[in-house]
Amino acid sequence: MASLLGVECKQRTEWEHVAMNQFTLLKSQRFFPLFLTQFLGAFNDNIYKNALVILIIFQGDVLYGIPTTQLVTMSAGIFILPFFLFSATAGQFADKHEKAWMIQQTKLLEILIMSLALIGFYTQHIGFLIILLFLMGTQSTLFGPLKYAILPQHLQKEELMAGNGLLSMGVFLAILLGTILGGILISIADYGALLVSGIVIVVATLGYISSRFIPQADAPAKDIQVNWNIFTQTWRTFQLTLARKDVFIAIVTASWFWFVGATFLSQVPAYAKYVLGSNNEVITLLLFMFSLGIGLGSILCEKLSKGRIELGLVVVGAIGLIVFPIDLYFASQPFTILNLSAGELGLWQFLALNGSFRVLLDLAFIGLFGGIYIVPLNATVQRRSNPTYRARIISGANICNALFMVASAITIVVLLSFEFTIAQIFLSQAIFTLFIAGVLFVAMPEFILSFLTWVGLRSKVQ
Repeated sequence: MASLLGVECKQRTEWEHVAMNQFTLLKSQRFFPLFLTQFLGAFNDNIYKNALVILIIFQGDVLYGIPTTQLVTMSAGIFILPFFLFSATAGQFADKHEKAWMIQQTKLLEILIMSLALIGFYTQHIGFLIILLFLMGTQSTLFGPLKYAILPQHLQKEELMAGNGLLSMGVFLAILLGTILGGILISIADYGALLVSGIVIVVATLGYISSRFIPQADAPAKDIQVNWNIFTQTWRTFQLTLARKDVFIAIVTASWFWFVGATFLSQVPAYAKYVLGSNNEVITLLLFMFSLGIGLGSILCEKLSKGRIELGLVVVGAIGLIVFPIDLYFASQPFTILNLSAGELGLWQFLALNGSFRVLLDLAFIGLFGGIYIVPLNATVQRRSNPTYRARIISGANICNALFMVASAITIVVLLSFEFTIAQIFLSQAIFTLFIAGVLFVAMPEFILSFLTWVGLRSKVQ
C-alpha cells in the first residue's frame, strides 16, 4: 500500500494548479446560461409541485375516491415515473442532436405545459394538474442527460468539479426557494392559484431566454437510429453503463446520495412536527439548513480538491453521512422526553429550547457532507464516460437515481410499519450508508486509495 501511495503521489502535482475562483464560471457564457436555465427549471418544478400538493390537501380527506394523503404520495411517484419510461430515449436524443438546440426545445415544451397549467389552476381541476405533473416529469427527463453531458464539452477537465459544484448548489437552492414560494402563493385567498399559474409561465419563459445563450455543443453520435422501444433501449442503456466498472460503481454510489437525500427531504416535515413539536416555520428553517449545507458542500469541493476530480472526497462525504445522522438521533432525544404537542412550537420558541441549534447544525452538516459526496461522483461519470454515448450513460444514471428514490420511499414505509420513529429512521440511514459505502469502496478500491493520498497530501501541505 505504501508503494502504491508513493506512485500515486508522484503522479500528481503536489497540490499545485492554476488558481481559479470557481465563481468566475458564473461570468462565463460557457457555463452561466446553462446554470441559470437549470436553476429556473428546478425552481419552476418545485413551485408547481408544492402548490399542487397544498391544493390537493385543501380538497378534503378524499378526492377521486382516494385519501388525499395517498394522492400526494402518488403525485410524487407520477413526477418520477417518466424517468423510468423515457430516460433511455432522452439519452439517445442528447447524443444524436446538438445539445444547446435540444435544451431550447425542452424549455419550449416547459412553456407549453405551464401555459396549460393556467387552465388547471383556474378551474382547480386536480386531475388535469396531475396529468401536467407527469408531462413536467417528462420534460425534466429530457433535460437531464443534456445538462450533464454538455458540461465536459464546454468546461476544461480542471473546471468540472467547480461546474458540477455550482450546478448542485443551484439545484438545491432552487428546490428550497420554489417549495417555499409555491406554498406561499397557493395559500393566498381567492387568487393564489392564478398567481402560481402566472409565475410558472414567466419563469418558464425566462428559462427559454437563458437557454438561447448556451453555446452550441456538437452531437457525438449523429448517425444513431433512435430506438423507440423503451424496454429494449433501457436494457441497452444499462449495458452501456456496465461497459466500464468504475463508471458503473460511480453511478451506483451517486444514486445512494439520492436515497439519503430523498429520505431527509421527505421526512424533515414530519420530524419537525412530531419529534420537535414545531410548526411550518421550523419546517422551513430545517429544510433551509439542509439545502444550505448541500450548497456549501458542493462549492467546497473545488477548494478541497484543488480543481482535480478527487474520489477521495467521496469517502469524506460518506463519513459525514454516517456521523451526523447518528448525532441527529441523539440530539432528538431531549425533544422526545419533553413530549411536545405536534406543531405546537413557533420558530422562536423552538430556538429557545436547549438542543435546537445542535439539531440545526446536524442537518446542515448532513447536507454539507452530502454535497461533498455527490459532486466528484458526477464529475467522474462525465469525465470517464465515452463521449460517443456519454448522454446515454447519464440517462442510465438518472434511471438508477430514480430507482433509489423509490427504494427510499418503500424503505420508509416498511420502517414506519415496524413502528420506527422518524429519529430512528434517520439513524438507520447512517447504518445503511456504512454498509453500502463499505461494499462499494471494497468493490472499487480507488475510493480508499484516493482518500489516503488526499489525506497524505493535505498533511504534507500543513
